[in-house]
Amino acid sequence: MKHSAAKKQRLPALLLAAILLMGALTGCRSASAGGSTSSPASAETAVRGFDPSSTDWDAIVKAARGTTVTFYGWGGDADRNEYLNTTVAQALKAQYDITLEVVGMDIDQILSQLSGEKQAGTESGSIDMIWINGENFRSARENGLLYGPFTQSLPSYQQWVDMKDTENQQDFGYPIEGYEAPYGKAQMVLIKDSARTPETPKNAQELLEFVKQYPGQVTYPAPPDFTGSAFVRNIVYELCGDTQFQNMAADKETLRAAVAPAMEYLRQLNPYLWNQGKTFPATSGEVETMFLDGELALNMSYSPFTVSTGIEKGTYPATAETFVLDNGTIGNTNYIAIAYNSPNKAGAMAAINYILSEDGQLSQYRALRTIPVLSPKLLEQSQLDAFHAVDIGQGVLTQEELLEHRLPEMPSALVPLLEEIWLEEVVGK
Repeated sequence: MKHSAAKKQRLPALLLAAILLMGALTGCRSASAGGSTSSPASAETAVRGFDPSSTDWDAIVKAARGTTVTFYGWGGDADRNEYLNTTVAQALKAQYDITLEVVGMDIDQILSQLSGEKQAGTESGSIDMIWINGENFRSARENGLLYGPFTQSLPSYQQWVDMKDTENQQDFGYPIEGYEAPYGKAQMVLIKDSARTPETPKNAQELLEFVKQYPGQVTYPAPPDFTGSAFVRNIVYELCGDTQFQNMAADKETLRAAVAPAMEYLRQLNPYLWNQGKTFPATSGEVETMFLDGELALNMSYSPFTVSTGIEKGTYPATAETFVLDNGTIGNTNYIAIAYNSPNKAGAMAAINYILSEDGQLSQYRALRTIPVLSPKLLEQSQLDAFHAVDIGQGVLTQEELLEHRLPEMPSALVPLLEEIWLEEVVGK
């Protein structure tokens, strides 16, 4: 989840199922031996005297005061770590007397830990908040690893979030139903150095001509790298449309037939790609390094303001710039969930409420250039002016330009199938 927009590792479904089955058997043995099997909610009620399902905000805040909240998520983003440990931590301390503890851990490790706690019957765990989205959210929901619904209890969510927005109803096509709250928006962008390549391809055909013009200087990360997989999905949408996939059954052969034109196009790219498409870089980080070293003429990112922050840090040339295809690029929202056995659900809800507030979203936009999740329709003019006043830097598209070219994510059940099809039909072909 580099944003969750964008480092994303999957806990295999079979592993989750096996762990949970072991837990069920262990639970049966404990029950037969006369062991106690109280629920996580009852455990917290006993410890804190607080009903976590309460929608009384004053009661939630009262229970949260003086507590510590843990926030587990990908720890590889130094800027985000600094932002969370300073701006967010200070705000939570001032507003709610909450101490924030940020724990860097890959999402597969987080879900594995929760699965282990569930099979062991651990009623009060160590994880409160989780940075999550997509296939990981679906796996966590289906295996009972998340607490909810809780968003109906958050004043900031009720006041500033457009609950009719598809991205607040579904995460990669999977129903949210109040089990996670939006954290930030991300969107796929392509990156070039205008001093080196003045051309800006605006569709798949122009991209093919671009690749032919710069042979051996274009590639993309191999799925299941998050950015590489997103690039493949963008090509699918560009050539096959996006509507047919939104309610498509998760059948590999049905999907294979639907994406055939996109696979043919990707095979057409191969002879002109880096290493002739026989192999692909394993990560988006490798592609970025090759671009910055001058080996590649094109880069891509699911963080739309990567270039402006890179220019400010001196890692990107001042002539670098982002662009999107005329038909749009895929965008998604990353979210915050609460662990099913969080020992501090009240504190987690208070922390998430701050992150969803105008101050929380504005400070995140300033510090990290993460597209806000608050609805412009629900903000007052003075609030809109504050967001518009944020200096997003040079070489990037505005928030408005991005959202005008935003396409929906593919349902999470289809994504691993598409990645398998790409591996079978494109690599080395």
